[in-house]
Amino acid sequence: MSVGNYYDVIVVGAGPAGLFAALELANRGISVALIDKGKTLDERTCPLKMGIVRTCAHCNSCSLMCGWGGAGAFSDGKLTLTPHFGGNLEKYIGKERLLALLDEVDSIWREYGADSAPLFEPDPEFASKVIKKARVAGLHVIPAKIRHIGTDRTKEVLRNIYCKLCDKVHILMNTEVKRVLIADGGVAGVELSSGEKLNAKLVLLAPGREGAPWMERTSKELGLQVDSLPVDVGVRVEIPAELAEELTEQFYEVKAIYNSPTFDDQVRTFCMCPHGEVVTEFQSDGGVVTVNGHSFRSKSTDNTNFAILVSTNFTEPFHDPNGYGVHIARLANMLGGSVLVQRLGDLKLGRRSTRSRIERGLVKPTLAEAEPGDLSFALPYRHLKDILEMLEALESIIPHVNDKYTLLYGIEVKFYSLKLSLNEKLQTSIKGLYAAGDGAGVTRGVIQAAASGLISARSMLEEIHETISKN
Repeated sequence: MSVGNYYDVIVVGAGPAGLFAALELANRGISVALIDKGKTLDERTCPLKMGIVRTCAHCNSCSLMCGWGGAGAFSDGKLTLTPHFGGNLEKYIGKERLLALLDEVDSIWREYGADSAPLFEPDPEFASKVIKKARVAGLHVIPAKIRHIGTDRTKEVLRNIYCKLCDKVHILMNTEVKRVLIADGGVAGVELSSGEKLNAKLVLLAPGREGAPWMERTSKELGLQVDSLPVDVGVRVEIPAELAEELTEQFYEVKAIYNSPTFDDQVRTFCMCPHGEVVTEFQSDGGVVTVNGHSFRSKSTDNTNFAILVSTNFTEPFHDPNGYGVHIARLANMLGGSVLVQRLGDLKLGRRSTRSRIERGLVKPTLAEAEPGDLSFALPYRHLKDILEMLEALESIIPHVNDKYTLLYGIEVKFYSLKLSLNEKLQTSIKGLYAAGDGAGVTRGVIQAAASGLISARSMLEEIHETISKN
């Protein structure tokens, strides 16, 4: 039970990692304070998507990125049930344990409302043919088992989780954590931006992908050991849905990895949204507008979109991959005021796209407010070359994806370029301080983020029980 401002556990971040940790702890009778700088689910409304404004309003915090459910609340609602994608948990707990956890997380999602969501698993014979075609072009395609909930159903699941937790957990939304408190070599709680202090012997940091810059600052303040991860920078591709229909009906999302011939960089497809729409996101910490994609169960468009991301590993003396990604996105914002869109044919001809050229094309943009422009003024040549080579290779499994009418939106950036040094229990070098999810560099997706929340919660339960037994 909590006493005054004291709790057994404080969880920072109400994304999948934080929510699943809170569920596990609350079900065991542990007093929990769950803190997030964003809004409640019902308050999370985007003025751009509601038609109140014509361009991104730069809300602080962005309702598409922050709040109850994290960025996943407005994602495509894909639960990738394979250890090959979505994080690095296998390195901490082993493949066998991870597979069991993925099944458990999937069952929890279904318990809270995802039970009727379709499960995509490609026919082995069809998958084998696609893999062989891709291999000839230098692509590595990895089949994955995916449960597609959709953006709309995801919110229903998250609302059900809120109803479960609201009477068991002290939920503090619209609340920022200023710093983590340390005493006698261990964690002692957190201080809020208001100056109020909440005390606990156990703290879980799970601020999500958008919270990676906050995690980076916090780790420096606490002297935590960190490793840099690659920063992923690229574009979102939009094509007529029928071009990828054969693949998406079987795979739903095609996971393709490519080593570019010119620079030998790793390039990958990410977050494929069949019959989906392209959306903007405001990264409040970097002050930039980036691009993403969503798909809904209840409505569809004539287009399919997906990201092509280039992973860049930096070496000494550079230590700010997040800042690098923000800088590239800021260039695109500077040129167009928001997200840029360009026809692939115009990019190859070295000219900017205009609204009239796009209107004459075969792909109608689903992100109407994107500004026609020239992505070559924002993307470094190396990234641009990698993306063009990837599109050429993808032609082997998605016919006509490399045509002139294909639309490219930029910039898409994934901010998870920090990886905390954690043990197998996801505990930091500071006693009682744990970390989980995308913001800690442990995961890169909803399912593994949720699984990391369960791992950290069970580790904290062990610590609580050990303390009780000693006393």
